[in-house]
Amino acid sequence: MHPLSPALHGAKSLVVVIAGLSWSTLSRVGFGWFAVLVAVFVLGATVLSVISWWNTGYHVVGRELRVHEGLLWRRTRAIPLERLQAVEVVRPLLAQLTGLAELRLEVVGGGKTEAPLAYLSVAEASALRHRLLAVAGRAPEAAPPAAGTPPAPAPAGRLLHHVRNRDLLVSQLLTPQAFLLPFGVAFVVAQFVSEGSWSFIAVASTLTAMAGVLLQPVRRVLDDWSFRLDRDGDTLRVRNGLLETRVQTVPLHRVQTVGVTWPLLWRMKGWLRLRLEVAGYSGAEPDDRNRPDRLLPVGDAPTGELVVAEVLPGVRLAALPATLPPRRARWLRPLSRTRVGAGLDERVFVARSGLLTRRLALVPYARIQSVRVTQGPAQRRLRLATVHADTAGGSGAAALDRDLAEAWELAAELTARAHAARRSGPGRPG
Repeated sequence: MHPLSPALHGAKSLVVVIAGLSWSTLSRVGFGWFAVLVAVFVLGATVLSVISWWNTGYHVVGRELRVHEGLLWRRTRAIPLERLQAVEVVRPLLAQLTGLAELRLEVVGGGKTEAPLAYLSVAEASALRHRLLAVAGRAPEAAPPAAGTPPAPAPAGRLLHHVRNRDLLVSQLLTPQAFLLPFGVAFVVAQFVSEGSWSFIAVASTLTAMAGVLLQPVRRVLDDWSFRLDRDGDTLRVRNGLLETRVQTVPLHRVQTVGVTWPLLWRMKGWLRLRLEVAGYSGAEPDDRNRPDRLLPVGDAPTGELVVAEVLPGVRLAALPATLPPRRARWLRPLSRTRVGAGLDERVFVARSGLLTRRLALVPYARIQSVRVTQGPAQRRLRLATVHADTAGGSGAAALDRDLAEAWELAAELTARAHAARRSGPGRPG
């Protein structure tokens, strides 16, 4: 790894340590001892980072990437490159300031992102990415850049959509967290005024709690800043990020499900959000930013139609069939029965749900791995059932509260269409 890697890992530890000690620790021990505690923890983390850096390395042997790490307990991970799905170049803020990058590997069937190599120079990361994809059989014909020279920019492909940052900001202001924050601030200020207490710890703790409420919308803005979606052959290339820039590659043949969401406050502007479920990517990844599920963070209906048509050719959002559950399902869904539905399009299975936040799931028939019919106690009394279409590593889609006879007919039809789609060849699941 690059010699500056321990410094970057130590800087990341500083943020974690300060956040972990909290304001209450500062009030108990005082600023001087607080600074000493922070320095000790960061020094220890930096020493461990240096030791880890000194004993970590990688090399390509045949069709394997081998990563060596550990001092007392040596460990070697061998990653077969024929299972390699994508190699992503990620540049967090500190890496951008120091001219470094992180390489993350996505492997079919992996439980999490494999072998994150942090940190490399940008030129070395680009050259290694090219070499790994070449060994895996997914690289272009161009040769990798020579050592010490900046890498040539990747081909842009065909631009599908570029999200305006203004729309991204407005979309996150139209979230419950941001919408209700002024009321929370007014309540807290009223509490302080009525009690007459304005201590530093009380104010700092309150501000920290408010920052936690805003963390999710702020994080989404930072993650999706300058969002750009390109089509490059049979893949989608997603570029996004402000403090951490990311370039992710999504193979279209591994797309399992397309999800469409209409949040309540977005509907006044006619906006929607598109998400993907992709086979071979780490659904158990604790950090959802590592998952290549972003398709459109915010956009209007025509843009949504355009993007969906690129991923699922021939599918039109405005013309999807969906029938309601029987009237007796209102005993289970008194408010949302008219918002729940399911249907069979020519190419995809369609499932609708949601009352305040409306959702639509589209599953290509060739991606269906199994079909289940389930009944809860209340459903049995009402002669209702739910039909689940499961995909590889994803949640798939479900037709909720269907008539029992209709549910079995729907399950049989989904099974038949899935078999027929897989036999057709091009739609084989990944």
